[in-house]
Amino acid sequence: MQVLGIDVGGSGIKGALVDLESGELLCDRVRLKTPGSFDIDKVTASIARLICRFDYEGPVGVGFPAAVANGHVLTPPTAHHVPGWVGQSISKRFSKAAGCEVTVLNDADAAGLAEMRFGAGRDVNGVVITVTLGTGVGGGMFMDSQLVPNLEVGKLYLPGHREVVEQYVASRIRKEANLAWEEYGSRLNEFCLHVEHLFSPQLIIIGGGISQRHKRFLPLVKLKRSRVVPAQMRNEAGITGAAAWASYSG
Repeated sequence: MQVLGIDVGGSGIKGALVDLESGELLCDRVRLKTPGSFDIDKVTASIARLICRFDYEGPVGVGFPAAVANGHVLTPPTAHHVPGWVGQSISKRFSKAAGCEVTVLNDADAAGLAEMRFGAGRDVNGVVITVTLGTGVGGGMFMDSQLVPNLEVGKLYLPGHREVVEQYVASRIRKEANLAWEEYGSRLNEFCLHVEHLFSPQLIIIGGGISQRHKRFLPLVKLKRSRVVPAQMRNEAGITGAAAWASYSG
């Protein structure tokens, strides 16, 4: 079965057809530039335009950078605090513009869903937390492979800190603060220990582009009970997970 998955990012809106048996992309990714204003009408038009680029009829899944419940936006889009999004039924809006059924979920949930179905979390039962380290910190929670949506781990406060965790362990912060890998690994260890304390997961999966260099910092993360592993899906995770979500919802 093939399904179209779309990942809405800060700089680009990317899509590809996904084989839901293997999790592999069946074509090259098509990318459109994200409208700089992140205006709801312009983003909607861009998504519809991207869908039209594919010779495809069927459900479409979209990973979107905000908390989403039943297709409605609950929080302002990450890094785009523009009015007009909160409370909107974007699944209906995107579907109407594209002329097909579009289902939407949080982008970090989409990446986590890909890891659980095709990657490092496959066949792992119990509680699993997926973490995406990038401009911010996204997270997904799964219980026996079932998604518990909109886990905002990036908005947690670590004990003794006055800033949210995404201002402390995001990969963007490592670059901006010019942190050595040892210091970054120590920060990530502090964060993962707190996640372990709060949720007692069997497994924590560390994703985002920085996970490609996991050998530089992940050995410094030493937890008491939980295992910590790097993500396997890499750049395809958001698209693949969005496609998987569309197949579930359909």
